[in-house]
Amino acid sequence: MDQSGKGDVKYLIANKQDMAWGMVITTAGHQEIEAGASYPSENHPSNYLFSTGKGRVLNEYQLVYISRGKGWFQSGSVRKTEIQEGMFFILFPGEWHNYYPDPRTGWCESWIGFYGTNMDNRCKSGFFTPYKTIFNAGIQDEILSLFKKAVKISQEQHAGYQQMLAGIVNFLLGIAYSENRRMSFEEMKISNTINKAKIFMQESVAENISGEQIADRIGMSYSKFRRIFKDYTGFAPAQYIKEIRLNRARELLTHTVLSCQEIAYALGFESPAYFNTVFKKEQGMTPNEYRRIFGN
Repeated sequence: MDQSGKGDVKYLIANKQDMAWGMVITTAGHQEIEAGASYPSENHPSNYLFSTGKGRVLNEYQLVYISRGKGWFQSGSVRKTEIQEGMFFILFPGEWHNYYPDPRTGWCESWIGFYGTNMDNRCKSGFFTPYKTIFNAGIQDEILSLFKKAVKISQEQHAGYQQMLAGIVNFLLGIAYSENRRMSFEEMKISNTINKAKIFMQESVAENISGEQIADRIGMSYSKFRRIFKDYTGFAPAQYIKEIRLNRARELLTHTVLSCQEIAYALGFESPAYFNTVFKKEQGMTPNEYRRIFGN
């Protein structure tokens, strides 16, 4: 057990036959780092120890999965990046790296260390590179179960255990790569949908269009649209539409000679009085006062 939390850690050796398989497993482990606990633990072999103040360099690959909590990762090729639960990151041989949990949350980390021609060839083909080392696969029981199974196999070390572990690593690498691509495509699709909604809002500023109508135009339920839109922009749809109107009102007050009444109707406000009320509430002054101060 680690001094920094509960865990199972195993370090392995391999023979020439194992090396000929194309992938050799060197270590497998799982540990839970509680909030505020020291990190890293101090019971690893000297070639695996590192200080979060200095980082370290390994002579092997490691695949690390965070199933709970959050923290930070950086390397010689990747700037300091927040790691959240459900993310993998890969450590590359010869590449300086550093990682640690947020002391406010701690984290659960699982890892497998390995080397061999199988992974070398994938890196040469561009599937994995030191510049693209973080993969978001989401929180999946299957992933955590595979890591724990790897630890169990490492402890038992039955005949052919290295080949069984290599199979688990290949499967986990496949999950990391494919799930990250799927989530990236979903992220891109959602981002494009939100951008389309923002364009509709910009183009319909004079129509007094509602969030429900925008959601209908992009083929999404309003409850889902409202939640996603707020996640992406920080505004509820109605608030975002209001901000568009107010921004446009400030431009018209500053750069045109349109009357406040004309601006109110051009921007879809119910009445000049309502425009005056909304503008003063948000801006701290009436439209006419704004024009006197900022108008060209």
